[in-house]
Amino acid sequence: MRDPKKLLVLQQSRTLAVSVYRLTANFPASERFGLTTQMRRSAISIGSNISEGCGRQGSREFLHSLYLARGEASELAYQAELSEDLGFSEPDEAKAVLDAIDHIQRMLNRLTASIRTRNNKSKGAGHNPPAPAE
Repeated sequence: MRDPKKLLVLQQSRTLAVSVYRLTANFPASERFGLTTQMRRSAISIGSNISEGCGRQGSREFLHSLYLARGEASELAYQAELSEDLGFSEPDEAKAVLDAIDHIQRMLNRLTASIRTRNNKSKGAGHNPPAPAE
């Protein structure tokens, strides 16, 4: 089990979720159960998946949770762009959210690559190839 509080990407995800809540607070009331809810759920899911993965056993399950978080980040990026297209958010507000999403996605990419590399090294360690037949 990993301590999620030690992961910078989780801290950044929480900051992003707060930003998305603030951004969507100004959306039209008619979007309360539409784009507002979707964006908030996506933003929450990024950090939630990371945190859940920290509580799982094994690297494979942790990686799966990180992949889910990355997918939620991609979904949120689409939604942020759509909110701007619809005139629900100002371009600079949407850009700030998109920049934060990009940063988190890069962090997730580095973390998943690091875990995969570590897993590959540990698979090779202690592995003895079969002895040649005589």
